[in-house]
Amino acid sequence: MAEIKLFLTDVDGCLTDGSMYYGASGEEMKRFCVYDGMGMVRLMKAGVKCGILTSETTEIVARRAKKLQLDYLFMGVGSQVKQGVKTKLQTCQDICAELGIGLDKVCYVGDDINDIDLLEAVAKAGGIAACPPNAMPKVQAIANIRILQHPGGSGAIRELCDEILGE
Repeated sequence: MAEIKLFLTDVDGCLTDGSMYYGASGEEMKRFCVYDGMGMVRLMKAGVKCGILTSETTEIVARRAKKLQLDYLFMGVGSQVKQGVKTKLQTCQDICAELGIGLDKVCYVGDDINDIDLLEAVAKAGGIAACPPNAMPKVQAIANIRILQHPGGSGAIRELCDEILGE
């Protein structure tokens, strides 16, 4: 397995099951798996930088990142450059430049078409590109992608964190 220095993940479909919950008053809710959070915390304790890249901009995600004390949180990043908004791939490359590492030291977990560019780049570089089994077929078809056993929001992130930690 590649030596990982940076672990990044998408939110919906990876850290959650991809469902959106709305209350009667219009409040939005997401369900996160505590096992996934513990996996990322354990990676950080082992010296691996961890973060979230998501196209959404929500207080829910900001609160989860803060609770886990993640090293990075980038919201509003997408798959296409538009009006100065960076893509997930560009954002990851910026983090790698800051850390002085290449994409071969990155693990990225994504599940939908806005993750494909970054997943392909990480896989091509020799890092770990992974997706939960509930990922879109185009994502699962990426060369050298690691399809996890656990669904998004149900331990997929923890599964990969434990593997990186050698457990």
